[in-house]
Amino acid sequence: MKKNNRAVIVIIIILAAIAGIALANYFYHSSGPIGKSRSKGADFTVWDTASVTKVYLADRRDRESLLERQGDGWTLNGTYKAHSKQVQYLLTTLYKVRVKMPVSRASHDNIVKQLASQSTKVEIYQWVPRINLFDKVKLFYHEKRTKVFYVGDATMDSSGTFMLMEGADNAYIVYIPSFRGFITTRFTANPDDWRDHTIFHENLADIQSVTVEFNEDPEGGFAIENMGKHQYKLTRLSDHQELPYDTLKVINLLSSFGDLRFEALFNNTLPQERIDSITGSPYVHYVVVTDKDGNKQDMRTFRKLVLNGVTDMGGELGDVDRDRMYALVNDGKDFVLIQNYVFDKVLHDVRYYEAGHPIQFEMGTVEVYE
Repeated sequence: MKKNNRAVIVIIIILAAIAGIALANYFYHSSGPIGKSRSKGADFTVWDTASVTKVYLADRRDRESLLERQGDGWTLNGTYKAHSKQVQYLLTTLYKVRVKMPVSRASHDNIVKQLASQSTKVEIYQWVPRINLFDKVKLFYHEKRTKVFYVGDATMDSSGTFMLMEGADNAYIVYIPSFRGFITTRFTANPDDWRDHTIFHENLADIQSVTVEFNEDPEGGFAIENMGKHQYKLTRLSDHQELPYDTLKVINLLSSFGDLRFEALFNNTLPQERIDSITGSPYVHYVVVTDKDGNKQDMRTFRKLVLNGVTDMGGELGDVDRDRMYALVNDGKDFVLIQNYVFDKVLHDVRYYEAGHPIQFEMGTVEVYE
C-alpha cells in the first residue's frame, strides 16, 4: 500500500509540476515581453516575420491574394512570382504596426459596420512550435494560422488605420511609430499589386537568340544568335542576310535583358474593351528572347496615346506618349505599361548593330569603322 501511495504522490507531483509550467508559460506568452500587447484583441503585430509562411488577403470586391514563401522567394496565388520588395514591405508593416488607441464608444458601432462592408481580411500563417517553454525550449514545429484581422479605412486625420481582430469585441486605431499616414494600401487584395514586374531576366551566357521586329520598318528587324565561344551571328530579317556586327553593341544588347521590368499591370484596371482596342491596333515592336533550353519570352509593344495638350517629360505636346508604351507580355496574357527610358536600349534597329555604324553624339555624327 505504501508503495502505491508513493507512486500516486509522485504522479500528483509530476502532474502539478507540468500544470504549473504550462500555466506559467501561458501567462508568459499572454503578457509577452515588455512592449508587446497584452490583449489578444489588439495583438496585430507579428514579432517574428521570418516565421511567416503565408499571407492571405481578401476584400469585399471578391479579390484574393495568397502570398506563399517558397525557398528564398514568394509566389502569388500558386501561379506567379510575387514582387519581393512589396512582400518585404508588407512584412515590415506587420512587424512595426502598433495600437494607438481603441475606437471611441461613440463611433465604435459605425466603424465596425464600415469594417464589415469595406475592409480587407488578412490571415497570417506561421511556422510555430507545438511546445514552447518560455521561448527557450521549442519542439514539434508546424504551420498554424496565428492571426486573422480586418483592415479598414484611414482615420479622419489620416494618422491611423482602423483594424479589428476576428472575434474581438473592440476595434482599434493602429499606426506605425514615426510614420505619418495610414497603411490601408499596404494590405491590398488586388493580385495585380503583388505581381513581380519582371519581363526579361536572362543572363548573357544563357541567351541563345534575340529577335527584334519593327512593324513600321521591316528592314530594321534582325536576329542575333549565339554561336558559342563568344561568337554571334547578326541576320537582317527582311532578306535573311548575315551582316558584320559591332561586338560591343551586341554584347550590350544581350546584357540588357538581365533585368527589364514593366511599370504597371493593367489586366484588371483597364476595361477589357479598351485593352482589346489597343492590342488590335498595329504593333510597334516584337521582341523574342530564347534561352539555351529553348524557353521563350516575348513582348509586343503598342503606342500609348495622350490627350491633346498633355505635355510629356521632354516638354513637348503630341498625341503619342513619348515616354511610355503599352505591351503584351507572357505569351499575351498580361497587358502592361512600360517606360521608353528602360526599353529603348533593346529597341535599336539592325543598322545600329552593323559594323561601322556611325555613333550619334549631341554635337553631331562621328563615323567609326571597324
